[in-house]
Amino acid sequence: MNTPAPPRRGIPGGRSSAARVRARGRRRTAAVAVLVGAVVVAGAAGPWLAPHSPTEVAAAPFAAPDTAHPLGTDHLGRDVLSRLLHGGPPVLLTTTLATAVTVVLGTTAGLLAAFVAHRRPRAEGVVMRPLDALAALPPMLALLLVLTSVPSRLGVVVAACVAGVPLSARVVRAAALPVLHRPHVELAVARGERWPWVLRYEVLPLVATTVLADAGLRFVFSLYLVGAAGFLGVGMTGTDWGTLLHEALPGAALQPYALLAPLVLIAVLAVGVNLLSDTLTRPRAEE
Repeated sequence: MNTPAPPRRGIPGGRSSAARVRARGRRRTAAVAVLVGAVVVAGAAGPWLAPHSPTEVAAAPFAAPDTAHPLGTDHLGRDVLSRLLHGGPPVLLTTTLATAVTVVLGTTAGLLAAFVAHRRPRAEGVVMRPLDALAALPPMLALLLVLTSVPSRLGVVVAACVAGVPLSARVVRAAALPVLHRPHVELAVARGERWPWVLRYEVLPLVATTVLADAGLRFVFSLYLVGAAGFLGVGMTGTDWGTLLHEALPGAALQPYALLAPLVLIAVLAVGVNLLSDTLTRPRAEE
């Protein structure tokens, strides 16, 4: 007599459980996006939202938060919230500019290095060895060296490029080199397409996810350098967030909000952009 096979046991609620996980992930991503968007909007529109001038003495020094001054005042009696809002535009502009320039230069250098490694492996050192020499320079040392000669927003952008381009180039080269061996690339070369066209239209789209993930890291790195420049006293303005940290540190015991507010904004922006970049570059799970 044939014994009936035992019924197959599935995972109870497996599909609904996965759907709940995806829904929680979407809600978490939306919350992070809203938080980062709020920081960006408040930073970009800060001068128009600030209730006081950044240099106006609004109350007694180290005043506690109240309805007129939600974050209190600093060591000179200036409104902390107003100075924080006025410091947003230079930080966001410099960080975004440094990130864009670093990603463009790093991606170009990485694609060029991958092309040279694919076609002339022995000549790859001509592209990569100078970048490796720059990568050996500590970021803070690069920042100090550049700002000694160019103490301005341009100097911070140059320092971010000096420290970030070699790393971006390495990441893009590692992603692009396997793509150059794919059949569609060889077919494009065989039909007479020039290499700049091949790199632009056949290789770059396939490494775009890697470039986007690297852009998130470059943004965080550039934000760190912008904040460090302000903290060292060579900020773009007297109200950028790094400068506010430098000014608030001696009186942190009397007015902690003046120190915590720029720290929180920098942390939210850095962590939030990194999380969003990770979400955008994560492969979608199969339904």
